[in-house]
Amino acid sequence: MFIVSNYTLAIVFCLITMLCWGSWGNTQKLAGKNWRYELFYWDYTIGIFLFACLLVFTLGSFGEAGRSFTEDIAQIEKQHLISALIGGVIFNASNILLSASVSIAGMAVAFPLGVGLALVLGVFINYFSTPKGDPVLLFAGVFLIAVAIICNGIAAGKNKTQQTANNRKGIMLAAIAGILMSFFYRFVAAAMDLDNFENPTAGMATPYTAFFIFSIGILISNFLFNTLVMKRPFVGESVDYKSYFSGSIQTHMVGILGGCIWGLGTALSYIAAGKAGAAISYALG
Repeated sequence: MFIVSNYTLAIVFCLITMLCWGSWGNTQKLAGKNWRYELFYWDYTIGIFLFACLLVFTLGSFGEAGRSFTEDIAQIEKQHLISALIGGVIFNASNILLSASVSIAGMAVAFPLGVGLALVLGVFINYFSTPKGDPVLLFAGVFLIAVAIICNGIAAGKNKTQQTANNRKGIMLAAIAGILMSFFYRFVAAAMDLDNFENPTAGMATPYTAFFIFSIGILISNFLFNTLVMKRPFVGESVDYKSYFSGSIQTHMVGILGGCIWGLGTALSYIAAGKAGAAISYALG
């Protein structure tokens, strides 16, 4: 499998993660012109899973370093498999709420609040689980992000045209999403041997296998979470699966593209975590 061999490349991967995590939401807005976010979200989760399948049979299997995907998934212990699955379930619950918030309050309000909270809390969770990196620089950066979240909230509050019940609901959903999202990364990282990707501890997963299991957790939980949201949406009328299958190929492809973009960023973040550490890799993303 492909392994990051130096810290500089790990940081480059984290910066690509930043671009991917910060831009996938634009595909929701592109599809949202004539497509409900609940329907978009099915294509998004399918995109993540398809990208994970592609990744494990390419970078996750090529080369002589580490274990190949088929070899690795055959030996993973139950507790680590469940940990990665739980990470997928937590992420999916939080991201559905974030997508709902984007649909209600807009990208400029939902993303900084939801993802910002996830960053601040997630850095603490990941750093104290596996301390790696300069804590002074790391937490100074987290402090600045917290200030940015507050400033963004003040700016949104001054926009009187947005002071509606729906906008307040969107802000509340973004906050809940951010708190939930801060936990998912740790569960997936706990399934991996972050200290040795070349020769991982027996029973633990490589980042490729962990990401694949994580994507399964997202896809399976979507049948519960997204079906509930389709039947009882936060805003608007309920939608059914007939509406989903009536969508055009172009609309479905936009959602799948969004999932692939997010999946690329997440996979690179886990691959980089071996050199950069989980907290830094997560925070930069």
